[in-house]
This record gives sequence, C-alpha cells and structure tokens, in this order.
Amino acid sequence: MGCGQQAFAAKSKNPVQYVDPRIGSGGHGHVFVGANVPFGFVQLGPTEPVRGWDWCSGYHYSDSVLVGFSHSHLSGTGIGDLGDITFFPTQDQSRVSCFNHDHEKVSPGYYSVRLSPSNINVELTATARTGFHRYTFPSKGEAMVVVDLQKGIGWDQWTDSRLVQENDSSISGYRISTGWAKNQQVYFAAVFSKPIRHFTAINDSVGIFSFITNGENDPLYIKVGLSAVSVENAKLNLKAEVGSRHFNAVADKAKSLWNKELEKIQVSMDNDVDKRIFYTAFYHTMIAPSVFCDVNGDYRGSDGKIYRKADFVNYTTFSLWDTYRAAHPLATLVHPERMRDYAQTLLAIFRQQGKLPVWHLMGNETDCMVGNPGIPVLADLLLKGFVADKEVAFEAMKTSAMLDERSMNLLKAYGYIPYDKEPTNETTAKGLEYALADGCIAQVAQQLGKKDDYTYFHRRSQSYQFYWDKSTHFMRGLSSTGSFSEPFDPFLTTPGKGDYTEGNAWQYVWLVPHDVHGLINLFGSDEVFTSKLDSLFEVKGDLGKDAAPDISGLIGQYAHGNEPSHHILYLYNYVGKPYKSAPRLREVMHTLYHDAPDGLCGNEDVGQMSAWYVLSALGIYQVNPAGGVYIFGTPIVNEAELAVGANKIFKIIAHNNSKENMYIQSVRLNHKPYTKSYIHYKDIVAGGVLEFEMGSQPSLSFGFSKKDRP
Repeated sequence: MGCGQQAFAAKSKNPVQYVDPRIGSGGHGHVFVGANVPFGFVQLGPTEPVRGWDWCSGYHYSDSVLVGFSHSHLSGTGIGDLGDITFFPTQDQSRVSCFNHDHEKVSPGYYSVRLSPSNINVELTATARTGFHRYTFPSKGEAMVVVDLQKGIGWDQWTDSRLVQENDSSISGYRISTGWAKNQQVYFAAVFSKPIRHFTAINDSVGIFSFITNGENDPLYIKVGLSAVSVENAKLNLKAEVGSRHFNAVADKAKSLWNKELEKIQVSMDNDVDKRIFYTAFYHTMIAPSVFCDVNGDYRGSDGKIYRKADFVNYTTFSLWDTYRAAHPLATLVHPERMRDYAQTLLAIFRQQGKLPVWHLMGNETDCMVGNPGIPVLADLLLKGFVADKEVAFEAMKTSAMLDERSMNLLKAYGYIPYDKEPTNETTAKGLEYALADGCIAQVAQQLGKKDDYTYFHRRSQSYQFYWDKSTHFMRGLSSTGSFSEPFDPFLTTPGKGDYTEGNAWQYVWLVPHDVHGLINLFGSDEVFTSKLDSLFEVKGDLGKDAAPDISGLIGQYAHGNEPSHHILYLYNYVGKPYKSAPRLREVMHTLYHDAPDGLCGNEDVGQMSAWYVLSALGIYQVNPAGGVYIFGTPIVNEAELAVGANKIFKIIAHNNSKENMYIQSVRLNHKPYTKSYIHYKDIVAGGVLEFEMGSQPSLSFGFSKKDRP
C-alpha cells in the first residue's frame, strides 16, 4: 500500500465525526435538527415558536426559545408541517424556555440542550419508530412533563386527540391534524421511568404529569413509540426497537447506524472543512424518505385504509419535484437495498390513490409542485433493474400521465398547455415538467418493446418545443391561438401568476434534461447554445418585488438555491466543452456550501441540495432524470470509494487535484483510456476504478468529439 493509500485509509474512519446537523439550520436551509436514524419515521428534536417561513422545520438557528420536543419534523421543505406529540420538562409548570447554543449539542442520533432559566438538561435519541428522552432536573422535589397533542408546525392544525394514563408509568393516545397533509394520524405509547404522582388533563389534548426527582443524579427517562396505525402498534414498535435498553445503548446504536450508512462513501479531501460539508450533506440525504410502516409491516395507505403485514418497507415524505434530480439518482448508487421498497411504495400509492405520488407526506397526497415527478423516479428505478413487475410499473406511469387533472387535459387537447386556458398559470413550467416525465415513459416503453406507446410519449416529450420563442431564445407562455404571453421580461418572476414555477425565463429555458441535443438544435448551433449558457452566469436583472425567496444562490441568473437550475452546469458537456463547467462548479461548491448554520444557499428540499453537492464533489451528475447517464464535472475529492452493493466498490481517484487543477485532462476506467465525458450507471455499480487526470488549464480535446458527448 502506497503512502497515498495509507492516508486515504486513515482519513476514512468514523465519518460520523464530520457531520454537523446544524449546517443549514440558519438562512433558508430549513433543515431538521435533532435525533433520528437513517430514513427513520421519528425525527425527535426541539420545536421553536413558528415565526415565519424559515421555521418550516420547527427550528431556526437564529432563535433562542423552545416550546417543546416533538417527535416528527420535516427537513428542508418550503412548507411547514408535522411537529407531532410534543413533550416539555419543567419544574414550575412553564411551557416555554430559552436556550443558548453554547449549551446545545447535536450529532447524528443525539441531541441535548440545557434549558434556561430552569437548568433542566434535555437529552434525546431515537430509533426508526421511537423517541427516547432523558431529562435531568437540577433540584430535588417535584418535576413535571407537559405532553401537548395540540401543537404543530406551520400549516399543521389540530383536529382531534386523545390522551390516556394507562397505569402508574404509562400513557398513550393519538393526534389527528390537517394541513399540508390533510389527514395526518399519529398514535403513541410512552413509558416513564418513574411513577406518575399526578395527572392533570386539559381538553384531552394537553396533559401535565408530575414525578418526584432526587435531582441531578436521578434523571427521568421516557420511551415513546409512534405509529400511524394504532396505539397497539406504537406499543409493539416500542417493545421491538427499545424494550429494556438503556438510553446510552440506544444513542450508541443510532450513531452506529449513521456511521454504517455514511461509510458507504469514503472520501479523501484536502481539509476537514470540506469533509464536514461533504458528510453533513450525505447525512442530510438520508433523513427522508421516511419509513412509514410498523415493525410488523402494517401501514396506513394513501386511501386511509390499514394494510396489514406488508412484504415490503413502506415509505413516505417524497419531495419528488426536488429529489428526482439528484437525491434519487444518488440513492440508486449507494442504497440499492432500499430501492425495491421505494418502487413498491410508489406502486402501492398508485393502487391506492389512482396515480403515482406528486409530493407525498404521511400517506397523504399534497399535489404540491408541478409536473409528474413520481414518473422519473419510478422510470429510473425500472431502467436500473429495481422493479420486479415492469408491466405494472409502466401502467402506473402511463395512467398517471393520462389523467385529466393538473392541466393534463389541456396538454392532451392542444399538445401544450395554453396560458389563457389555465387559471393558475405557471403553464410553461408545467409543460416542461410534463415533457421530461413523458420522455422517461418513452424510455421505458422502448425498453419494453411498446412501439405505439413509445411513439406517443416520445412525441409528447417534444412538446417543450411549443414554448420556444426563436426570436428571444427563451421558453415562453403560449396562448390557445398560438401567441406568446405579453409583456415579457425574462428576469421577472411572479409566483402563481407568471409562466414559471419559482423561477424566470433565464432559468427555465434549460429545463429539457431528457433531450438536451434537441434543445441545442432549437438554438441553431453549439456556438449559440454555448454563448447563451455563458450569459446565464453573467446577466443581471430584477426578479421583481414578488419573487419567491426560493430563487436564491444567484450567480448571474443561475439560481442554485432552487432545483430547476441544478442540472444546468453540466450542459456544457453536450456541446463538447466540459472544461467550461469546471470553474462554475467549483464556484458553487466552494462559495454556496459552508460548514456553518447558514451553510446552504436555499432550502435543503429533503436532501436535494445536499445530494447535488455529494454527486458533484465526486465529479458526476445524472442530468437526464431516468436511465443512468452520469455526466462528468470536476471532482473536489482526491479519492472516494462508493459501496455500490453486492460487496462491490467503485473507486474514484482525482490525480493532481487541487484548487488550481480543476480541469479534467483525461480519464481512465479500470486502468484503460476512457474518452467519454460521462459514464453509465451499469459501469459504476459493476465496481472498478475511475481515474481523473486533473490540470490547471482547460483541455480542448477531452469530451470534444461528438462520439464522446453524452
């Protein structure tokens, strides 16, 4: 083993130490801060008063007030919800407390904070379906725990609850609420380590439980099982996942589970700051999708019915408009053991609600965002071999793409979505999203030999061309009579009223990831396309007073803080100029990601912002959302090892990599020269070695030939 290999091995141990869950908890990151395990149903953490949009997760780093510790939180969303089953320790019946970040600790699977002025120390850990609390009170005497079933986060509104004391140390109940998820049901069972002296109930939704404590050497432990099915199943989850285990053992297990998942990508980087950013990003990609079934396989379906003893792991929290772009393509590489369950979950949702999910939360369809984002995810899983019944999956995609809802009736009637026929507008964004989803269906139809379906959906995938205005070189809203919307300002964005969703014409002209060469043809030549792409990063303009806060992380009009821009930097490869992406990619990775609370330039969006970073740091990115073509960029890792399943390792080495040496000069795959500026999924998951030779000057030959372009 050479010196470089020894250094790599030494740096790769215990990646959990590099994770800082508070990265992204300031600014507009909206990440979850608290205790959980990878893909767990429970996210147990502090909940602050909701003071605005930046409190969507229930926590913002700028705040210093807590109202409790809730068992469910979202991470990185632009809408607030959850915040179920809130506990709060006190010795004076107060239900609010201050805190200081100097007295707060958070690491994967563990959270602690000292409350002020009470000096009660709170520690939290979790399993997939349970939360575990340890409260240490500073003085002897009476201690109380307030259990609040009314509180929620953001849009969440209480509708019903029940709180029952079952014996001298156990309580149970449920909370039903409506909000982003219209019918949210959470059942719980909790066991206290001390006998309950007194129980005061307030409207069956708030309970105050009192205990006797001997002070700092006599903590109160609370084990809480959760279920979306029933109290009985909550008890079953609690017994199976915690049982008689001690707090420290559960916390150690949580840390071990995180370490096991984080070790799936082992990296050598120049410094610990970069490693903190990388491993925290990887950590953030594994908060969701969340397990949404009990230990016995029971789960609540999208139709509200209970399904018993399912033979797959059911999931929820699918932020698909965001995550189809990078989070799911990353997961297919490093979490292959979960992908069949993802596919079966998507198909179960289809059976229960009649269409694939759009944005699924707690078993509820929210219909949030535009397009058919469940289709690219399922198509990608099918094309990569994770779907057992391809015929059933194809029918799910086809049926979802033919429903007369969400402007689809207009698309079928006109071939595009006329802005004068759609009252909610955003028609250009809707049309472009539908086109890329149809392109994914066409790929599947082609693989399955369905010629008529392929012809139909391929034609629909070309519908993006209707929106093309050759006089301005932008995608624009088109009326039913064939005229473009006026007045037109390519910088302006008006949420819910204009042509675009959380973006403007500069950002949406590139949203043709399924047919980049077709888009290039609309521009007329590689040179014109390249010139327009160069301009994106330079032009300045006013987005308007109503611009959505999601449009952030701006470099010119490239908006890294929102998902429609995420593939754009990789489009240079399609015109034979991959070197042009390198300085921009490095700029984004080094200036828009930091190891600080304000470390993300936009919403985390349930793992998408972080997944972009993880893939880009490795030097690869899947532009077409289905099919597995990963485009080369500029790696910032010196070495990386990906555990890609079946005991196979895919190793990436960037020789002579440095801040200055950002340009790929040449590539070798499994020690043989490799001239393409992309790599296929099948070559990655087969295991092997991908070597980049890096240099300080652009290579005008690598990836230039048309046969080497994606």
